[in-house]
Amino acid sequence: MVNKDFKVSRRSFLKWSAAVAGSSTLVGCMPLTSGAGAEPAVAQAGNRHLDAEIKPSICWHNCGGRCQIKAQVKDGVVLSFVTDNEGPDTPDNLQARACLKGRSQRQRLYHPDRLKYPMKRVGERGPGQWEKISWEEALDTTASELKRIINQYGNESVYFIYASGVGGAFNQSYVGGASARLLNALGGYLSFYGNYSQANYMYAIPYMFGAGYGGSSPTSFSDAQLIVMFGDNPASTRVGGLNSTYYLKLAKENGTKVIVIDPRHSDTVGTFADQWIPIRPTTDAALVAGLAYVILTEELHDQAFLDKYCIGFDEEHMPEGVPAGNSYKSYLLGVSDGQPKTPQWASEITGVPVETIIQLAREIAGAKPCFILQGRGMQRHANGEFQALSVPLLALMTGNMGKLGANPGMYEGFTSVKMGAYPAGTNPIQTKVSFFMFTDAIEKGGNHTKENGGLQGADRLQHGIKFIWNYGGNALINQHSDTGRTTELLKDTSKCEFILGIENFMTPSMEYADIILPDITQFEQEDIVTRALGQGLALYGQKLVDPLYECKGVYEICTELAKRLGVLDKFDEGKSQEQYLRECVAVAQAAHPDFPSFEAFREKGIYKTKPKKVIAYQAFVEDPEKNPLQTPSGKVEIFSKTLYDMNNPERIPAVPKYVAVAEGPKGALKEKYPLQCIGHHSKRRVHSTFDNLPWMEEAEPQKLWLNPQDAAARGIEDDDTVKIFNDRGTVKVKVKVTPRLIPGVCSLPQGAWYTPDAQGVDTRGCINTLTTWEPTALAWGNPQHTNLVQVEKA
Repeated sequence: MVNKDFKVSRRSFLKWSAAVAGSSTLVGCMPLTSGAGAEPAVAQAGNRHLDAEIKPSICWHNCGGRCQIKAQVKDGVVLSFVTDNEGPDTPDNLQARACLKGRSQRQRLYHPDRLKYPMKRVGERGPGQWEKISWEEALDTTASELKRIINQYGNESVYFIYASGVGGAFNQSYVGGASARLLNALGGYLSFYGNYSQANYMYAIPYMFGAGYGGSSPTSFSDAQLIVMFGDNPASTRVGGLNSTYYLKLAKENGTKVIVIDPRHSDTVGTFADQWIPIRPTTDAALVAGLAYVILTEELHDQAFLDKYCIGFDEEHMPEGVPAGNSYKSYLLGVSDGQPKTPQWASEITGVPVETIIQLAREIAGAKPCFILQGRGMQRHANGEFQALSVPLLALMTGNMGKLGANPGMYEGFTSVKMGAYPAGTNPIQTKVSFFMFTDAIEKGGNHTKENGGLQGADRLQHGIKFIWNYGGNALINQHSDTGRTTELLKDTSKCEFILGIENFMTPSMEYADIILPDITQFEQEDIVTRALGQGLALYGQKLVDPLYECKGVYEICTELAKRLGVLDKFDEGKSQEQYLRECVAVAQAAHPDFPSFEAFREKGIYKTKPKKVIAYQAFVEDPEKNPLQTPSGKVEIFSKTLYDMNNPERIPAVPKYVAVAEGPKGALKEKYPLQCIGHHSKRRVHSTFDNLPWMEEAEPQKLWLNPQDAAARGIEDDDTVKIFNDRGTVKVKVKVTPRLIPGVCSLPQGAWYTPDAQGVDTRGCINTLTTWEPTALAWGNPQHTNLVQVEKA
C-alpha cells in the first residue's frame, strides 16, 4: 500500500508544479497520461520561448542508435526536446538524429508515475503492497541484508543481474559502474555471461571465426552488387547504427539489389527490399543448406577460396582423426545422414518455394561482391547457435569475404570512439552464470552446476542466488522467459532472500523487489555515451534539471551503502562525477587527436569521427599466414573439432546443420498449438523501455500480428481482442490482421509490460507469458522466438 501522506520540500514542489503546469499548458490542459495532440503543442510552446537555454543531452537506451537530443530549458524546466541539427547533413557529417522514442523523452522525465521516494515491500512479493519509507531506513535495510547474506552464504550468492536500462560512461547498469565497484569492494559478486540480444550468436560464432564480431560496416552497403539480409530490420531496431538505413538508401540509389529473408514484411522490407522471401521461424539453417546445395552441385562455389581459408568444407580439408563423412559437403550431399539437402528438401521445411531457393542461390553466387548479413532475431531460437553459424557458409562458399562490399554473413562491423569509463575495479569472484539461467540458479540453489546449467568458473554454486542487485533492469520478470513460473519462483523468499530495485518506474520487475530506491534519469545528472558503426560517435549529456522528488543517483546510493558497510575507503576515491567524466574524456583525447577539450565537448555535446568503410577480415584474406584467425587452425573452421569433441551431434553438431526443434513448424505440439509465435522488436520501445509513454502507444499500439488466413479460420477480425495461449500462459490483446506476416506464424511485439489479471492472464501483451525456461544447447542462451501457441477470439 503506497503511503498517501508524501511530503516534499517547497522548492521541490514548486519546481515539479511548474513542470506539470507547463505540461498542462503545452498540451492544451491535457494530462500527461493522454498523448493526443501533445507533441505539436509542445513544439509550438517551444518556439514561443525564445529566451530558453538549449542544452545537449543523450538518449542512452539500449538500441542500435544512441542519438543526440537537445533540451529547451527555462526556469529549471525542460519545455521540449529536439535533436541534432547542426552542420551539413552529408555523408561525411551525418547528423545523429533521434527517432520518435528520443523525441518523447520529456514524457519519461515528467511522467506522473515516476518513482518518487524509497519504498519497502509489505506482505508477499508481488504487485501492489508497498509502504513509503525514509532513505535512512531503505539504505540501512539494504546494507544490513547485503552484509547478512554475504556473511551467511558468501559473495557468490550476490547476483548483479543483467540490465541495460542505463548506459553511460559513469552510470552503467550492465556490468560496471558504481554498483559493481561497491560489490567488488565487498569481496565480489556472481556475474553473468551472454545477453538476451545475441547470446547464441556471440557464443557460437567464435568456434568458426575465433571472435564474435568482425563484419563489414553499413558504410560499405553501396559497394555491394547484392545485399541479402537474414532477419535484419534496421529500419525499426537501428541495430546497425543510427544511420544504417541511410547507407541502405545510398546502396539503393547506387543500383544495389536488396533481398530480405524474414517471416515478417518488416519496415526494412517495405522501404528497401527488392524482394521479400518469407520463411518459417527456426528454419534459416535449412534454407542455407538448400542454397548451398545448389551452389555446390551447379559448381558455382569458389573452391580455391575454401581450400585456402577454411577447414572442414570437404573431406580433403578436415582435422586429423575425424572419421570420413563429417564435412559440410558430406552433409549437403547426404553422405552423413542419407538426405541430400536439395531445394525440395529445404522448401518442405522452410516454406520457401523451390524456384525461389534456386534463384536466390544463383544470385548470391553470381553477385560480386555480395553483402550477406544476419540480424539478431534469427539466433534467438532454440537452435539459435546453428542458425547463426549457417549464414556465413553462403559467403565462404562464394568467396565474399575480405573484399569491399562483401560481408561474411556476420553482424555489422563498426569503428568506434574510444572512451574511458568509471573504474568499477576487479571482481574477485570468477564464477559466472548464464544470464538466462539465473532462475535456475535460484531454483536449484547449490545444485546449479556446469553440467546442468552452464556455470562457468566453478563446478557448482555453493548456495545459489540469495541476493539480487537490480539496477535499471526489467529482465528479472518482463524480459525473462515464462513470467508466470518466474513470478512464482520469486515469491518464495526462502530461495532468493532479498531483491534490491533501483529504477525510475514501477516496472513489472520492480513489483518483485523488497526495497525500491527511486533513481534519477540522465536528464538530472551528467554523463557520456558512445556508439559505433562506420562512423564513431560520442555524446555528452548535460544536467538539465535538478533531481525531482526524493530521487537519488546510483553513485550517491552506493556511497551511502559503502559508509554503512565499512568499505568507503575502498569505494570512494574522493573524486566528483565531473572529475571521473574528465578522465573518460582524457582517454578519448589520447586515442583521437582531434577530440575537443572537455569544456568544448560538454558545450557542444557531440563528437563524430569521419565515416570509414570497415572491410571484414581484409588482412586475413590478404595474408592468412601473417594474420591468422584466433581459431585452433588459424583458419575459418566450418567444421569445429571442439564442437565435435563434445560428442552431442544431435543437438551440437560440428558443422552448421539444420537442427529441428520441439516447438518448430514440425513439432509434436503442432496439432494442439498450430501457430509459431515470434516477438519482433517494435519501433515504439527499446526492449521494455518507453512502454508506459502515451505518445508511443499512439504511434504503435500493442497488437498481435496475424495473417488473414489464420484470422479467417478462427473468425477473427482486425482489432478484435484475442487470446494467445499455450501450456505456459495466456495473453489477451488486440489483433492486427495483416498480410505482412506469413500464414502459420503470429508475432507479438516484445517488451510490453507484464500485466496479469486475477487469473494470471496477461492483459498487456507480454510475450514472455508464453516463452520457455529451456535454454539452448550450446550457449545456455534464450530461445524466446521459439513458441507454439493457439489463438482464439476472446
